[in-house]
Amino acid sequence: MENQYITLEQWRTLIMVVDIGGYAQAAEVLHKSQSSVTYAVQKIESLLGVKAFEIQGRKAILTPTGQFLYRRARALLEDSSALERAAKRLSAGWEAEIRIAAEIIFPTWLLLECFDRLGKESPHTRIELIESVLGGTGEALLQGQADLAIASIVPSGFLGMPLLRMRFIPVASPSHPLHQLGREITIEDLRKERHLVVRESGTRRSTRILPVDTTQRWTVSHSATSIEAVRMGYGFAWFPEEKIRNELRDGCLKPLPMRDGGERFAELYLVLADPDAAGPGTRRLAEIIREAVGRECEKVE
Repeated sequence: MENQYITLEQWRTLIMVVDIGGYAQAAEVLHKSQSSVTYAVQKIESLLGVKAFEIQGRKAILTPTGQFLYRRARALLEDSSALERAAKRLSAGWEAEIRIAAEIIFPTWLLLECFDRLGKESPHTRIELIESVLGGTGEALLQGQADLAIASIVPSGFLGMPLLRMRFIPVASPSHPLHQLGREITIEDLRKERHLVVRESGTRRSTRILPVDTTQRWTVSHSATSIEAVRMGYGFAWFPEEKIRNELRDGCLKPLPMRDGGERFAELYLVLADPDAAGPGTRRLAEIIREAVGRECEKVE
């Protein structure tokens, strides 16, 4: 008995029985016989000397011990999958694909330049970009959807390297009523107008940060939509100054002359999802992004 061990496949079977809701259903999904699924669960119980399930009516319900085993088995399989992915990356050299989640406030043109530079060094490395907002970036990290992130909020359990401080300014179309007041604008003036807001990505959407509370509001899913709506005169919004540099230069967007609170700032951080397992391509892209941001900051100074 001491030389017998529970295999990952047996743990996977137990998890499937719980997730799918029964032995027969799990057997169908796993393409196994019901008897082999039952045997795998019984083997776990036998080796550990515990009962994972108890029968209530026609259903098999997890015991308190079974609930503990289920939670730990899920963590075990997740760690195993992460280890396999890391090993494959290290053995294959540069990754075949790099997934990056980036806050949409980060300058798109600069991020694309970084992608192009990496592409010249590693032409066969694919890049998947997740354009995210606030909590959606952290969610991509927590759910293992991103290898690298540019985030304004670093989720618990991750380390972020300071990358860039973004300046936000309130703007509207030159023809907007706010620009026709002929004086400095107050918060009360803003409350009478429509505010354009970009929705937080992700499923929870729990990090709502609004510079002003207005009765009229349009919430959209992407900054490009918000910029276009403001450009067309449908409302006002705060945008990263760098994000609308062309519109400011062309005059189709004009900063609002605020009496107070005319600017806001947001810190962006560069986050490696798993520093120990990050492949050379992911690390190189992170280095390229840091270099590009540093270069642009030097130009401003």
